[in-house]
Amino acid sequence: MAAAGGLGVLQAGSVRMAAAYFARLGPGQRMGPASWCRRWAPSGAGPGLGRSYGSEAKGEEELRVRYLEEENKGIVVLGINRSYAKNALSKNLVKMLSKAVDALKSDKKVRTIIVRSEVPGIFCAGADLKERTQMNLNEVSSFVSKSRAVINEIANLPVPTIAAIDGIALGGGLELALACDIRVAASSAKMGLIETKLAIIPGAGGTQRLPRVIGMALAKEMIFSARVLDGQEAKSIGLISHVLEQNETGDAAYRKALALAREFLPQGPVAMRVAKLAINQGMEVDLVTGLAIEEACYAQTISTKDRLEGLLAFKEKRPPRYKGE
Repeated sequence: MAAAGGLGVLQAGSVRMAAAYFARLGPGQRMGPASWCRRWAPSGAGPGLGRSYGSEAKGEEELRVRYLEEENKGIVVLGINRSYAKNALSKNLVKMLSKAVDALKSDKKVRTIIVRSEVPGIFCAGADLKERTQMNLNEVSSFVSKSRAVINEIANLPVPTIAAIDGIALGGGLELALACDIRVAASSAKMGLIETKLAIIPGAGGTQRLPRVIGMALAKEMIFSARVLDGQEAKSIGLISHVLEQNETGDAAYRKALALAREFLPQGPVAMRVAKLAINQGMEVDLVTGLAIEEACYAQTISTKDRLEGLLAFKEKRPPRYKGE
């Protein structure tokens, strides 16, 4: 139980102390996979295919949540659908995103999440400025805090996340994409943190996540200039992992994201979660501490049934049948 408490400290952010603690523990003292799964792996059964969260305006579904089936089972697609507002982040959309993310993080059937737009030519144009003009100072502050919180929730999802950018991703839209593990975009997409044009700064993680992705100097240049990049430019500085020529249906980035998600599906579910945790936490600390975090995370896979299944499948020369146990 002491090790379980140590991992709780790790989750809470006291990474150095927890990693050093794990490094001192013997193999028999580390937390078992059952305890790990209760803390990190989703525990509840997911909702059915095609859940949607309704809009308060225009009668549209502002967020469409699709649980894919058959060969894509385990992939969930979050589709933003505010065509009349260029998918801008409204109070209602932020609320719907938070509700959807809360359900996903506790769904053990979810293996990979894709964030995309249901609106051609748009990913997300940032905050809904028309709505913001109707807010007082306290309401603005509250909205920015809630937007930051939901984007942090997306960043903290335990499974891989992919942003499929098939159009404009500006301000909060790019911050949403930056919270995902992987970003893919069409060459025609437009991306930028343009808040300084409005005499404000990125407020939903942009000043922190962008330099971690592309480096401090380039991030400063982009934010100071409010520069907007196309897909090729974004790829050249490492803002996105893949760039594709847009297709006739306007979903080239989504198709690439789906192909990547399919590559992730065969891997061990527990291993995927702890690999993401090890990378994310390790990048925030020095190498020695990061290696201790890796050791602690590796330990969570040793006693799993999936690890034994992987070895057996290798011996029998067949695909493994992982269950996330």
